[in-house]
Amino acid sequence: MKEVRYFYVPNASTDVELPEEEAQHAVRVLRMQMGDEMMLMDGRGTFYRAVVTETAKKRCGYRVEEVLPQNRQWPAHLHVAIAPTKNMDRTEWFAEKATEIGFDELSFLKCRWSEREVMKTERVEKILVSAMKQSHKAWKPLLNEMMAFRSFIEKIQKAEQESGRVMKKFICHCYEEEGWEDKKPLKDVLQKGEDTLVLVGPEGDFSIDEVKMAEAAGYQSVTLGQSRLRTETAALVAVHLMNLANQ
Repeated sequence: MKEVRYFYVPNASTDVELPEEEAQHAVRVLRMQMGDEMMLMDGRGTFYRAVVTETAKKRCGYRVEEVLPQNRQWPAHLHVAIAPTKNMDRTEWFAEKATEIGFDELSFLKCRWSEREVMKTERVEKILVSAMKQSHKAWKPLLNEMMAFRSFIEKIQKAEQESGRVMKKFICHCYEEEGWEDKKPLKDVLQKGEDTLVLVGPEGDFSIDEVKMAEAAGYQSVTLGQSRLRTETAALVAVHLMNLANQ
């Protein structure tokens, strides 16, 4: 039986052709032909079973045969904010694997000890799409531009005030002084069905001032275990724990 291929088409319900990049992949790489079946995903919770109606060098037309709304795989909004690594390959690896596991939103933080102060998200966006297709996720994670740590904290506070909806917020760090010696493990404080945001700092950790700023804004200090983890590993552990807690 021929494998059904998945394609990301944000406006699948109204368009009649694949986006150019997806069309080239379908026609030139996969060599799809008229009558072949494919699955379209809009990244907002719906799959569309479709068939190819025409092919050209950079075009692939389709006709939707069936609309397939998907059930959410977890009952809460899962958001991780990470200080990107100097080596972009590691941040991109995290984005790919986190999408395969399953989460809803990714933000990038510019912290006091960040190794990277400029972040171009175009390539990360493509990685999220590719991982969404590979893992057959119905929702594409929302990707946000990099923000200064203070600005991000203030943005979340404002969003909570305007919506009246407060999420559970955690900041992962390695400090053990100043009352932080008894931080609880993240796995022990997560609750199923609660919208959750987890902050993960750079290789040099958050500064003490940043941790205190977050705590003053309602974030709980937590640990990810006794091992000292790389930034991208810590962020992936956080995503996995949030996902598991909501299964």
